[in-house]
Amino acid sequence: MNLSASQLHRAAKLQEKIEVLQKDLAALLGASSSTSASDGKPAKKKRTMSAAARKKIAAAQRARWAKQKAATPDKKGK
Repeated sequence: MNLSASQLHRAAKLQEKIEVLQKDLAALLGASSSTSASDGKPAKKKRTMSAAARKKIAAAQRARWAKQKAATPDKKGK
């Protein structure tokens, strides 16, 4: 991007206005600290699940489905 000095100056002013409006909105809505980075607190990271844990959970779900399917009679066979 090749921006002129006046365009850069205008972009900086707009960015400042956006930041002020975001702070005002956060204050109005009582936003949590994870949404406002100006508090100095880092936002909470999402937890990641290992492949082994995902496989274990998937196997348990398949077992529940199989158990439920075995417990209900097939209505197509009537």
